Amino acid sequence: MEIDGIAEGGRPKIVEVDSIDGHHDGRVEGNKGLRKIKKLDSFDIETTRLKSDQGHSSNQNLPWGMVMKLAIQSIGVVYGDIGTSPLYVMAGIFPNGIKHEEDLLGALSLIFYSIIVIYLIKYVFIVLSANDNGDGGTFALYSLICRYAKASLTPNQQAEDREISNYHLEVPSRRLRWASAVKSLLENRKTAKYLLLFVTMLATAMVIGDGILTPCISVLSAVGGVREAASSLGDDQIMWISVVILILLFQVQRFGTHKVGYSFAPILSLWFLSIAMIGIYNFAKHDPGVIRAVNPLYIVQYFRRNKKEAWISLGGIFLCLTGSEALFADLGHFNILSIQLSSCVVVFPSIILAYFGQAAYLRKHTEDVASTFYSSIPKPVYWPMFVVAVLAAIIASQAMISATYAIVKQSVALGCFPRVKVVHTSQNHEGQIYIPEVNTLLMLACVGVTLGFKTTLQLGNAYGIAVAFVFTITSTFLVIVMVMIWKTNILLIILYVLTIGLAEYVFLSSVLYKFVDGGYVPLVFAAVMVTIMFVWNYGYRKKYEYEFENKVSREALITIMSNANIHRVPAVALFYTELVHGISPIFTQYVANVPALHSVLVFVSIKSLPISKVPLEERFVFRQAEPEESGIYRCVVRYGYQDAKMERQFFEQVLIDRLKDFIRKDAPHAADERGEASDHGVAMVNEERVRREIGLVDEAIKIGGIMYLMGQSEVTASRSSGLAKRFVINCLYNWLKRNVRQQEEVFNIPHKRLLKVGITYEI
Repeated sequence: MEIDGIAEGGRPKIVEVDSIDGHHDGRVEGNKGLRKIKKLDSFDIETTRLKSDQGHSSNQNLPWGMVMKLAIQSIGVVYGDIGTSPLYVMAGIFPNGIKHEEDLLGALSLIFYSIIVIYLIKYVFIVLSANDNGDGGTFALYSLICRYAKASLTPNQQAEDREISNYHLEVPSRRLRWASAVKSLLENRKTAKYLLLFVTMLATAMVIGDGILTPCISVLSAVGGVREAASSLGDDQIMWISVVILILLFQVQRFGTHKVGYSFAPILSLWFLSIAMIGIYNFAKHDPGVIRAVNPLYIVQYFRRNKKEAWISLGGIFLCLTGSEALFADLGHFNILSIQLSSCVVVFPSIILAYFGQAAYLRKHTEDVASTFYSSIPKPVYWPMFVVAVLAAIIASQAMISATYAIVKQSVALGCFPRVKVVHTSQNHEGQIYIPEVNTLLMLACVGVTLGFKTTLQLGNAYGIAVAFVFTITSTFLVIVMVMIWKTNILLIILYVLTIGLAEYVFLSSVLYKFVDGGYVPLVFAAVMVTIMFVWNYGYRKKYEYEFENKVSREALITIMSNANIHRVPAVALFYTELVHGISPIFTQYVANVPALHSVLVFVSIKSLPISKVPLEERFVFRQAEPEESGIYRCVVRYGYQDAKMERQFFEQVLIDRLKDFIRKDAPHAADERGEASDHGVAMVNEERVRREIGLVDEAIKIGGIMYLMGQSEVTASRSSGLAKRFVINCLYNWLKRNVRQQEEVFNIPHKRLLKVGITYEI
C-alpha cells in the first residue's frame, strides 16, 4: 500500500533544536548578523552509559605462534598482485628494446630503490600505522580524518558517537599550530570538505579500476607463456584463452571463493620460492655483475644517457610496485606485525632476486626483453612454472576482485554509492562478500578491456595510471594524518614529501604521458564512477538536509498524539527513516492520510559512522519521544563501514530486547533529569511505569507482531534551481534511484508487512 502526497512548507530561516531534535548549531538571520543557537539532545546524556572496552586493533599483542600463522596466511591473500609483477615489468620498461647495455643496470637500480622506498618504507613501515582500528585502505584514512575533524558533509554527527569504543583516537596531547590550522580548514571551509570527499571517491574509483585491470594484465601475461611451446599462437588466440579464463573466474565468485584465500598461501609461497630460485640461478649463470645496480649512481647515468626516454620508461618501472596498496587495504584480515614479517622475510627478497636474475639474463639475451620472464626460465622447469604462473595470476586477480567488493560495500555504507545487494558468503567471516551487480559489471569490463587491448603493453599503460593515482592520494591523506592527528615533527613531514611524495608524483607524470596509448581507460572509467558516486551522494545529502530542516517539532508531535481521532492499533511498527536528528516529515504525511497509529512506534534510523566496526552492545541508541508514555521511541542503529547488516529476524529480536532494556534502565532516569524527588513513592511510580510500558510492548508483539513503515520519497529540484541542479537531481539522481535496489530489498523486509508512504521533496 502506498500513500502519495506533497510535502508543504518552505525552508525555515530559524533552526532551533529542542529535546526531541538533534544536536545542531542553528543560525538566526537578522539585521545584526548571525547568532548561534545551541540546545542539547538527551541522546548526549544517554550514551554516556553505553561505554565499552571492546574493539580491535591491529597492534594487539598476539602470541608469536598466531603472528606466524597470520603471516603465512597473508601470503595467499595480500601479495598476489605485487608477486606477479615480474611477469611484465621488463617488457614495460623497454617496449622498443634495450639500446645500451648499461640501461639494464639503471633500470634495475630504479626497480631496487623504488621497491625499498615506496613498497617497504612507505607501505610496510609507515602507512600500515594509519589504520582504523585494524582496518586499512582509503576509507580508513578518510574515516580517521572525519573523526578528528568535522569534515563530513551530511549533518548527522552526534556527540554520543564519540562514546563508541572504536571511535576514539589515540593522538598526542600537545597542540601544534599546523595541526590546528589543518583541522580548522577542514571544519570551516566547505570547499575543503568537498575536495576531501571528491579525492576519496577518485581513489575508490581507481581501486575499482585496478580490480578491472589486474585480472586482465595478470592473466594475459601468464597465458602468454604458452607461446614458448606453441609459437604459432598469435595475440588473438592468447586473448581468447584469457577471456575464457576471466569469464570462468567471475562465474565462480558467487560461491564465495574469497574463503579459499587462505588455501592460496601454499601456491603463492611456491611461486615466491620459485621466482627466487630462478633469479639466483640466472644471477649466478649469466652475469653476477648486475649486483652493481645497488649503486644509485647508475640511475643518474641512466637519466643522463636517455633523458626524456628515461622519464617515459618510469611508467614501466612503476609496474613493479603494483599491489603495494593491497597491504594496506587487506590489513583488516591480519595485523601489522604479520604483514611486516611476511613482507620482509618472503616477498621482498623473492621479487628482488627475481628482478636481479632477469637483469642478469637480459645482459646476455637482450633480444628476449619482450618475454623476459618465460625466456629466463630453465627448460626443465618451464611447464611447472607456467602452471604456477597461471595459478598465481588467477590468485592475484581474485584478491583485487574481493577488494573491489569490499570498497564498494564501504562506499554504499557512507552514502557514496547506489544501493547494491551484498551477499555474505561465510557465516564466520564478515569480510567474505559477493556483490552480484558489481561482479557482472567487472566481468563485462574485464572482457571488454582484454578484447580491446589484446596485449599487455598498452594494458600496462592503463594499469600504471590507476595505481599511480591511488598511491599519490594515499600519500596526500597520510600527510594530513601526520600533520593533524599524529602531530609528527614538521621536518619529518617535509622529508616524506620531498622523497616519497615527490617520487610518486614523478611516476604519475610519467604514466600520464602515455594517456593516448591506453592510459585514458582508467581515467574515463574513473570519471564515470566518480560522476555516479558524486550524483548519488549529492542527491542523498540534499534529501537529508530537506528532512533535517523540515523535521517534526516537539509541539507538532504532541498535537498529533493528543488528537482523539487517531486510533491506536496493537502492533509494533518500525518506521524507517534516514533522518538521525528528530522525526522525518514523512510521519506527518502518514498521519494525514491514515488516522491510525500502532500502539508501539519506533522511528528507526540506520546510520553509518566513519569507523570500521561498531560493537553490538553499542549499536542501538534509544530515547522516548514526547509526550511520555505515548509508546513512541526513537532509535538510531549505528554501523561501521565494515559491519554486516543483521538478518531481519535477528535484527527484530535484538531491537525489541534493547528497547525493553532502555525502558527498564534508562526511562527511570528521566525523572532525575526533570529534577523530581527520588523518594520511595516516586521509585514505585517509576517501577509501575516501566512494567506498564514493557507490558505494552509485549502485548503489541503478541497481538499484531512487527510491521514496517517506510517512506517512498520522490526528489525534485525546486523551480528556483539552476539548470545544472535540475539536470543532476531530476535526471541523473532519479534515474539512479529507480534502477538500484530499493531500501526494503536491502533490509529484506517482507512486502506483506510493509506500508510505504509516498512523499515528494522539492529541494
